[in-house]
Amino acid sequence: MRVGRFRTLFASALAFAFAASLQASFADEWHTTSSLVGPSKYGENFQRYDYVNPDAPKGGTYNSVVVGTFDSFNPYIVAGSPAAGLAGFGGGLLYDTLMDQATDEGSVSHPLVADAYKYPSDYSSATYRLDPRAKWHDGQPITAEDVIWSFQVLKANSPQYSRYFENVTEAVAISDREVEFHFNQKGNRELPKILGDLVVLPKHWWEGTDASGKKRDITRPTLEPPLGSAAYKIASFKPGSEIVWQRVPDYWGAKLPVKIGRENFDTQRFTYILDDNAAWQAFTKGGLDDIKPENSSRRWATAYNFPAISAGDVIKKEFKTTSPEPMQAFMLNQRRPLFQDRRVREALTYPYDFETMNRTLFFGFNTRTHSYFQGTELASSGLPQGKELEILEKYRDKLPPELFTQEFKLPVYDSPQAERKYLKQAVDLFAQAGWVIKGGKMVNAKTGAPFKFEILGTSDTDQILSGNYIANLRKIGVDATLRIIDPSQYVNRVNNFDYDVITNLLQQSESPGNEQRDFWSSKAADAPGSRNYSGIKDPVVDALVDRIIFATDRDDLVAATHALDRVLLWSYYVVPQYYRAVVWLAYWNKFGVPEKQPAYRGADIDSWWIDTAKEKALAAKYKGLN
Repeated sequence: MRVGRFRTLFASALAFAFAASLQASFADEWHTTSSLVGPSKYGENFQRYDYVNPDAPKGGTYNSVVVGTFDSFNPYIVAGSPAAGLAGFGGGLLYDTLMDQATDEGSVSHPLVADAYKYPSDYSSATYRLDPRAKWHDGQPITAEDVIWSFQVLKANSPQYSRYFENVTEAVAISDREVEFHFNQKGNRELPKILGDLVVLPKHWWEGTDASGKKRDITRPTLEPPLGSAAYKIASFKPGSEIVWQRVPDYWGAKLPVKIGRENFDTQRFTYILDDNAAWQAFTKGGLDDIKPENSSRRWATAYNFPAISAGDVIKKEFKTTSPEPMQAFMLNQRRPLFQDRRVREALTYPYDFETMNRTLFFGFNTRTHSYFQGTELASSGLPQGKELEILEKYRDKLPPELFTQEFKLPVYDSPQAERKYLKQAVDLFAQAGWVIKGGKMVNAKTGAPFKFEILGTSDTDQILSGNYIANLRKIGVDATLRIIDPSQYVNRVNNFDYDVITNLLQQSESPGNEQRDFWSSKAADAPGSRNYSGIKDPVVDALVDRIIFATDRDDLVAATHALDRVLLWSYYVVPQYYRAVVWLAYWNKFGVPEKQPAYRGADIDSWWIDTAKEKALAAKYKGLN
């Protein structure tokens, strides 16, 4: 699950114990709001989010720029580049899921297509009950048959759903409104709850024919706007350059608690631009891009000085978040023989000088990432002990000995001598792996082949991320280069693992579970479109992933996750970069914004609305600004 941030071990243990007892008492009883970590602050009687304006006006247009292009309205397959507003996991703007993940709490879900669910005490199945009001945009009801068909086609075609629901063997209708999901193993405590993340697709539409009489095929890309069920539908589009979404006036779920005060824009327009610099210019001029999530430290610190900022017509604001921090890193693709030696991967960690980059490039905004579960109690630290040590002892002969005797630490460039020290350590490790420096080049001692690899990127930001690292690598003879390609080509190459090294994010949660298979499992390593970017195939990792999925309680889950985190770190599958515990947003001052925003997410733009008076004032001042 995707969820929240740090708690003390004691507090989380109590919360999990409460949740476990709650789950036991609710076994085989219908219930609505669900949680994996502790009780929702709203209890079972969820009415609406406490931060929204329930009287927020509907109307207006939200404009957004997307860098890249698109060629498909089917996001659940590996082929094609899906249009903005669609989601490969979840429903996006078009489809509803069985339950809706909470915006202001981690590991909590509230009713959407399903109004309740239940499961037996041994976690061998789960039953979801459909809301009788749920319907498609053509007026037909959402049926149990739709849910069953969606489960089947998503598990067969979606890389994420296939591993997320690996232990779900079938879905069967037990009444017109009830679908029961059967599991092949008991004790998967997370599984009954996360089945709520299943997106429901319209069987009758996908199995029908298009305007030309051709049968539709959900296994292929399409540019025919699909039938949906959610708050928006595709109003118009220009292939590769624009897609416009229109709010559905009679949307069936508009009065559900998760929707009150949200999804207020009548229109959402996404305009595609191929270049990041051009996208920035579009934002500063207004009209095409109303809200800009900012990821560039340099731009945040130095570029927000254009006239609209000075006039107060563009607001620059920082939103703090409480969700776990992602692992942003250089992902080393072990499918390439060059990276299959652990000593080589460790050597590649030492030339990364975070401290100098943070000081000279990132204005001190960033913090080094030291764990795959950064910002949570699940992050490993110190030496393994207690239950974690007990778990790891089983695999001692298959793990690096230092994992048990040394605290994992990344290099710290805190002195003028640090560079020499760490580059020497890198050279020594390369030598142990059979690589030597000859004529200023790192070459294989036996074959003379150079150590050469390419970092794949999509924008100038990749140059900033990799420039210092490449320079340091070249100091020890490693021929590293950066190649920038267009976003569409990049997506296709990443989906098919056609790269040496990429920078990417792995978002974790405070209740990890079945999604871990998509990150680390041997099966995922060979599955196009998976998030096993490093190509990990390690029986120990596979076993630890299952240990997490079938954890017996919170203490067991924390210990198993510590063990997995430690094994991943000591295997040096990635070169960790950094994180920021804030969301940076700049936006044209045309919105009404609730005073409170959900700390878990940082900001919920779906809770904003168009302030018509502000919008008219901007339009009068800036020609062409909507």
